[in-house]
Amino acid sequence: MENKEMQIAAEGILFASGEPVHISRICMALGTDRPRAEEALRRLGDYYAYERRGIRLVRMEDSYQLCSAPEYAEIIRRAFEIRKTAKLSQPALEVLAIAAYYQPVTRAQVDQIRGVDSAYTIGLLLDRGLIEECGQLQAPGRPRLYRTTQGFLRAFHLASLEELPPLPGVEEGGQMRLDGAAGETAEERGEA
Repeated sequence: MENKEMQIAAEGILFASGEPVHISRICMALGTDRPRAEEALRRLGDYYAYERRGIRLVRMEDSYQLCSAPEYAEIIRRAFEIRKTAKLSQPALEVLAIAAYYQPVTRAQVDQIRGVDSAYTIGLLLDRGLIEECGQLQAPGRPRLYRTTQGFLRAFHLASLEELPPLPGVEEGGQMRLDGAAGETAEERGEA
């Protein structure tokens, strides 16, 4: 199959799906390997961007989806009489940040970091599809674990979690620094 034909076939797959499609599924359908499929998808995405089309090809980790162009969001909402989605509250943004940077997390871990009960906010984010349950912690009570979803990536225009900016005050490996320098003892800081 030629590259142009692969682009057209991939476009049809993504249009028909209406949801993110994993690259392995696209490769299987096209009968090709991942590098060739990704090249066809990259060219298709470039075409949409260059031609200023009403749709965009969005990559989210190892999945692809056709979405409407963000610059036409208001016109599209009017066409379908869709209300603007409510903005996220400060507590919701805090819980999302904790889930994104520390996932998978339990509600108790979120509560501990925030210093307040987060049950309502976690429920709200679950309802909006921005976080999801992803198992249970192997600990007494078997608390549920939460992580962000592809809907989170789409809502924040991220291809993957690696695109998140570094979190201030957190060392490599996710350990929170509570003092001035990582690994520095009280004696080294002159506090002893």
